[in-house]
Amino acid sequence: MRISFRFRAIPFVATVLLVAAGVSLGQWQERRAAQKTGLQTKLAERAAEAPLVLAPALVTAGAALEYRQVRATGQFVAGWPLFLNNRPQNGRAGFYLLMPLKIAGSDTHVLVSRGWLPRHTGDATRLPHFATPEGLVTVDGIVKASAGHVMQLGTPEPVQPGAIVQNIDPAQFAQASGLKLQPFFIEQGGPAPAFEGLVRNWPAPSLGVEKHQGYAFQWYALAVMAFLFFVITGFSRGTDQTD
Repeated sequence: MRISFRFRAIPFVATVLLVAAGVSLGQWQERRAAQKTGLQTKLAERAAEAPLVLAPALVTAGAALEYRQVRATGQFVAGWPLFLNNRPQNGRAGFYLLMPLKIAGSDTHVLVSRGWLPRHTGDATRLPHFATPEGLVTVDGIVKASAGHVMQLGTPEPVQPGAIVQNIDPAQFAQASGLKLQPFFIEQGGPAPAFEGLVRNWPAPSLGVEKHQGYAFQWYALAVMAFLFFVITGFSRGTDQTD
């Protein structure tokens, strides 16, 4: 029996495409993992920093402050609550309560995610009870570029006081309310006083570094298997030929 390799053009082209796709997608997943690792480092560094006292001057790039601990002193605009819908917690349906805080000594506001509220089980449109502290308050929290995004169900409700909305960004809120607003949110930290009726148990950022690393391994494995399959089947067909 003579051992030989039979070259076949079409399987060769298919193998090249599979190997190229596997390597390319594996590298992309590795880059995603590296980005998430960098974010993980950034979170750890910013968690160790002292809180930044938020000044009234508008920030041009809110993303530059993301995950930074901040402290803002001012007064809540109690007449402008918003309820972010479809924010479950511990298996219960509920809302995130958003409210603008007017920074002391200025006309600048910042949107504060004050906490979570349960949704009424019998009436999805019934707003939950909560209380808002009066006068000057100091809010400690973390800067977030987004309050989270969920799938939009139905037609968005107009942004108005007391509205139940799926998603919102500071620019939309500023346009609807006419308030001068910072381009980010503050996710308020610390336990909420009992009288407020809020729960502050914010989900940790889902980085998924291990997931991207696992996907990269799978794509590289696909590339290796495609190459081995081409080689092994080529030799196998070669052994079928006899002199």
